[in-house]
Amino acid sequence: MKQGLAQTLERIAAIIEERKSSSTEKSYVARLLADDEDAVLKKIGEEATETVLAAKSGDRLHLVRETADLWFHCMILLARHGLGPGDVLAELHRREGISGLDEKAARKHNKRA
Repeated sequence: MKQGLAQTLERIAAIIEERKSSSTEKSYVARLLADDEDAVLKKIGEEATETVLAAKSGDRLHLVRETADLWFHCMILLARHGLGPGDVLAELHRREGISGLDEKAARKHNKRA
């Protein structure tokens, strides 16, 4: 990923943070965050389903757009928990070079410990 793209995610996260305190009548983010967490979770579920359907359709542009919607709503959920894209990118960086099977096995082991 190019450096500018990570900065775009950080700018969007900053806008989400600003909108947390905005009027619910003027901000979709504020409206979504004013509700209980289930509202955000439901929206992520809807966007995930739409992303799957877009992938099944074979329409690449539709897939990109639905994935953008999914990421955006995941960023809203992260903000609700005081997290941001930097936290997710740091985790991806930590996993870089680790086999997916090894990483998954380590998570299972850590849950048991």
